Amino acid sequence: MLMQPPSIVKRDRWPPDYVAVWQWRQNQLRHIRSNPDMLGGAREFYRTHPVEFILHWMDTFDPRNSGREKPAKMPFVLFERQGDMINFLRALLEAEEGGLIEKARDMGATWVCCAFSVWLWLYWDGASIGWGSRKEQLVDKLGDADSIFEKIRILIRGLPREFLPRGFSVADDMPFMRIINPENGASITGEAGDNIGRGGRKLIYFKDESAHYERPEKIEAALSENTRVQVDISSVNGLGNVFHRRREAGIEWTGGKAVKGKTNVFVMDWSDHPEKNQAWFDAKKARMEEEGLGHVFAQEVERNYASSLQGIIIKPEWVKAAIDADKKLGFEPEGGRVAGLDIADEGLDKNAWVDRKGVCLLSAHFWSDRDVGVAARKAVGFAQDLGEIEVNYDCIGMGAGVKSEINRLMDDDILPDGVVFVPWSASAAALHPDEPVIPDDDESPINKDFFQNMKAQGWWKLGRRFFKTWQAVEHGIEHPIDELISINGDIPIIRTIEKELCQPTMGRSASTLKSLVNKTPDGTASPNVADAIMQCYWPVEASNYNLMALL
Repeated sequence: MLMQPPSIVKRDRWPPDYVAVWQWRQNQLRHIRSNPDMLGGAREFYRTHPVEFILHWMDTFDPRNSGREKPAKMPFVLFERQGDMINFLRALLEAEEGGLIEKARDMGATWVCCAFSVWLWLYWDGASIGWGSRKEQLVDKLGDADSIFEKIRILIRGLPREFLPRGFSVADDMPFMRIINPENGASITGEAGDNIGRGGRKLIYFKDESAHYERPEKIEAALSENTRVQVDISSVNGLGNVFHRRREAGIEWTGGKAVKGKTNVFVMDWSDHPEKNQAWFDAKKARMEEEGLGHVFAQEVERNYASSLQGIIIKPEWVKAAIDADKKLGFEPEGGRVAGLDIADEGLDKNAWVDRKGVCLLSAHFWSDRDVGVAARKAVGFAQDLGEIEVNYDCIGMGAGVKSEINRLMDDDILPDGVVFVPWSASAAALHPDEPVIPDDDESPINKDFFQNMKAQGWWKLGRRFFKTWQAVEHGIEHPIDELISINGDIPIIRTIEKELCQPTMGRSASTLKSLVNKTPDGTASPNVADAIMQCYWPVEASNYNLMALL
């Protein structure tokens, strides 16, 4: 007797028994292969049952599971809200109306829509399915399961050969941004950015992360002529954009037929996920807020349209708490010596030097001088009495001349032993690109997706030091000492340091949507001393750079 076929799993039965699903599939395939007449009946059944086809035969892939008990590739077992989404998409097609999926982070919405696309591709003769996103590499990047079309390829490759189209070739019929069904003429095609909607008429068009497009009005105009069923899938991204306006003008779908003449809205709240409960929510929110990512949590988990990344990175009260924090918390300056050197670029900018021992900032200086060679020699003078020290210096712009002077000093055997100058480029890519912003948190965004460049990453990390120090000083919350910062209160320019540290603000790039830093808001000069401090606490190794490209 056959086991029961896989079905949608309710919260109280989660997680599913994946082994039982695999066993059912193997048994079912044996029956089909030993009784060929069964295949025709199965195909006819699945033609009108997309939920069952996905549950019975499709696999999903999560690279976060690699090396763990749970496999990276597993049967696509839907939870209840994912099953509702399939019915929502069918309702849109039947009514020929547009829809919008407002989702919390990590709900599998894109995977569900990809699976539905594959079902259409298999069973709707001549179906033309479109997919778009803001960047080409998000639509298709061969071998990268984060891209839409690689998800679709994973779903198709995992199907038993009996359910693939006649004459289909995995090698030839799934080229870049295109999936062809040679048996029934159906296709899945991709477009990116401003090209969305330019590729001809479509039965249904999916726009992934559509709240994040740079010129959405242009895309809307193109799509309006090419499809009746446009499906916007996205986490939220502020007020007033096209996604937000469509959502506000729409009506939430509660089951059954889609409403004619309206954008039908499908909401995937974090609480719809069977692995997430209130305890998870509270712990995740507290951790994200502690790491300065409260706005990300509000936007991507709570679906708060009013959440914003804008604002100062380091609050004045955090800086006050850090002054002589070593004395307040009772620890001694311990560890290696590191310095930061920021070279003046133009106008009223000043050169700046700071140095620290362990987490304790011990001295800071700034001075006016347009001669980069003189500035480099002055920095060597600061360093020569400090023993072994690594000097991180701004190597872009005027700072490029530092290397030439340091090389000359080395050739003349003037550079003191143990003094090492390491180039630091604000525009370089974020360090540790594939690691999460919050360590050991796989649901946290990864560095390369969150930070526009190393400057943004360095300022962000510096802000976290000040925040944790404020928590330790003012609220007695314990943190490892190497995650804190202490500033010597006797530094003569301490007031300048306080002012400059609170000057930069965090924003978001219009083109990449990644975090960036504005160091010089209207009416302010460049905070060179604060920049030197940031470089001092976010050191890099010379091996991170192609020096020939930078200097």
